[in-house]
Amino acid sequence: MSTRKEPRVRNVNLDDPMDGTFRGHVRAMGYTDFDMSRPIIGVCNPWSELNPGHWHFRTLGDAVKRGIWAAGGFPLEFPTISMCEVFHDISTLIYRNLMAMSTEEMIASMPIRGVVLLSTCDKDVPAQAMALATVNKPAIIVTGGTRLAGFYKGETVACSSDTIRFGYDYRAGVIGDEEMREVEMNGFYNTCGACGVMGTANSVQSMAEALGLTLPGCASIPAVYSQRIHIAEATGIQIMELVERDIRPSDILTRAAFENAIRVQMATGASTNLMIHLIAIARRAGVYLTLDDFDRISDEVPFIANVKPGGRCTVEELYHAGGIRAVMKELAPLLDTSVMTASGKTMAENLEGARVRDRDIIRPLSDPILPNGGLRIVRGSLAPDGAVIKTSAASPRLLKHVGPAMVLPKREYGKRRDPGHEDRILAQATPGHVIVNRDQGPIGAPGMPETGAAGLPAHLLRQGLRDIVRVTDARMSGTCYGTVVLHIAPEAAVGGPLAIVENGDQIELDAEAGKLNLLVDEREIQRRLAAWKPAPPAYELGYRSLWLDQVTQAPDGCDFKFNIDRDWRGKR
Repeated sequence: MSTRKEPRVRNVNLDDPMDGTFRGHVRAMGYTDFDMSRPIIGVCNPWSELNPGHWHFRTLGDAVKRGIWAAGGFPLEFPTISMCEVFHDISTLIYRNLMAMSTEEMIASMPIRGVVLLSTCDKDVPAQAMALATVNKPAIIVTGGTRLAGFYKGETVACSSDTIRFGYDYRAGVIGDEEMREVEMNGFYNTCGACGVMGTANSVQSMAEALGLTLPGCASIPAVYSQRIHIAEATGIQIMELVERDIRPSDILTRAAFENAIRVQMATGASTNLMIHLIAIARRAGVYLTLDDFDRISDEVPFIANVKPGGRCTVEELYHAGGIRAVMKELAPLLDTSVMTASGKTMAENLEGARVRDRDIIRPLSDPILPNGGLRIVRGSLAPDGAVIKTSAASPRLLKHVGPAMVLPKREYGKRRDPGHEDRILAQATPGHVIVNRDQGPIGAPGMPETGAAGLPAHLLRQGLRDIVRVTDARMSGTCYGTVVLHIAPEAAVGGPLAIVENGDQIELDAEAGKLNLLVDEREIQRRLAAWKPAPPAYELGYRSLWLDQVTQAPDGCDFKFNIDRDWRGKR
């Protein structure tokens, strides 16, 4: 079915003496000629004890292999790196590209006819999608699922969004050490899997299903439910059909599929990080997505999933309401359901029989939580190439605002910022200030960390304030909320206008009008830019130096320049 160049696949010849070395090495692992007579299927399993989102992948990997054996294949499992954001001393966006490179090289160079990929976390799912789009062998993803909901004083709570909320209350003196310890032990971190809200990890899992890269219903099943094992085994069976029918990623990853995924992003209040990941995956698949696509679709799609951080429930509760499949069923009038998926069926066929079980959690299109997807692209003298604000997570009163800048010092990676130090810097901040958090972009940090929500000083928290306008070239955790303009491009570290903002400069935000401006005379802006000098590179050796040399800006997906089609370079 694919129009792309045939991927190189080495077939084992049981009768060719020249294949004896290969056969001998496989026999050394205990396999037989009968095993080798079957199509070899790769099982990419990034299991790691340094990634609690993947801690259950040994069990899922075994289930996938059972399915492959049962369907007539020969599964061979291989590892790659995997990342959990909180374990690293640097933003894991850097390692998304490294994981994509290692995964695609393993898929491309090994004698496998197809591959099943396991992943859960923020950067792991996009990395694998980038890899399978590049190599274009038959492929399907098994996501790892969400953590179970926790409980605290009668309400369901989950790590990240509720962690932030309780953290604000702790810094404001509303709760003490004992309460924080109790909610940590009993609410936030009770099982493996993705953080239990529609943060980045659950967003990218939902993205994989919406793109058609998983079996229907895969995204929302909690990590520790037996149904997660069942769908892993079914995925192992399904890869054999994809191989037999030669259904490849290029048959699935069409422009219509990417626009479907963006629509699901808007309907679920998903993470702004999806913008970077979807652009990177799309361009690997030959589809040129831009920020304007997200802006346009946000206007067309209502927010209907009552899930944190934008709603009330956890992803476990969303699963019981019907999951992402039910959300897509409700969205069907706004989707292109004719697209092919990794089930071997069209999306329309996948959605047959799906139903919404709880109308408070998955609202009808006629009665949404918000009339649009709650995302806006802003441009102007402070963000010539664009930035994004999640209006659904912002304070309505701040979406149109002019105020004086207060510039934070650069956050040094490998060091956790002392809130007391930040409070001393922000001691004079008022609710009208605009906090500028710069040098946090792809090159500046480096790695574009999730520091965008920084800048709420304790003295304002104690007064009951929970939001203030912030502008940044960083990203923001998909679990965060607030009036934060993110992904400003060009970033400060490459000489974007954010680099020359000074304390007291007036900044204008008008989200509805799509504006973000530095209200300084144009001649003064040009004078400051001419005087600006870049900092020396943070790294001169190793993979991190490759990142600094090759990474693109946020509107281009933060992929490497050598992975971008030459016809697209410099294009907007």
